[in-house]
Amino acid sequence: MDVLWAPWRLDYILGPKPDECVFCLPEHTREDRERLVLHRGEHCFVIMNKFPYNNGHLMVTPYRHLSCPTQLTDEESHEAMDLIRASVGILRSRFSPQGVNVGLNIGEAAGAGIREHLHFHLVPRWNGDSSFMAVFSETRVIPEHLLATYDALLPLFRKLGTGA
Repeated sequence: MDVLWAPWRLDYILGPKPDECVFCLPEHTREDRERLVLHRGEHCFVIMNKFPYNNGHLMVTPYRHLSCPTQLTDEESHEAMDLIRASVGILRSRFSPQGVNVGLNIGEAAGAGIREHLHFHLVPRWNGDSSFMAVFSETRVIPEHLLATYDALLPLFRKLGTGA
C-alpha cells in the first residue's frame, strides 16, 4: 500500500460540501483565505486550486456564473487576460518554473471539472515534474502546504492593486 501525506485533504473529506458553486464568491472578503482567493479585480478574480496538479496551480475566473468564453463581456475578457499575464509573472517570480501551462476546458467532454463556471488554469511546470510518482503510481506530490503557498503569493498579488 502506498501512503502519501496530504493533511489538507482531511478538511475536505470531513468538512461540509458546498451546495453552491465554489467560484461564486460572496461580496465580503472574510472567507478569502479559506477559499484561497488571492486577488479580486473588477470583473474577475484569482484563486488557488484546492486540488492542484502542481504547486502554485492558480485559476482566473470571472465573477459572473457563465460557462463559455463567448459569454464574456469585453471588459471581463480583457481583465481575465490581464490577470493571466500578471499571474504568470508572479508564478515565475515565486516558483521559477521552466514553463507554465495555461488552459481552459469548456464543457464536461473537454475535461471541465466544474463546467458551469468558466475558469482558466495556470499550472507551473518544471522539467521532470512528471516523475516516476506521476508516471508509475498515477500520483502527484505537492511539496508545499496550500496555505504556505497562499501566504507566499498573497503579498505579490496585493501589489496588483485592488487585491484580497
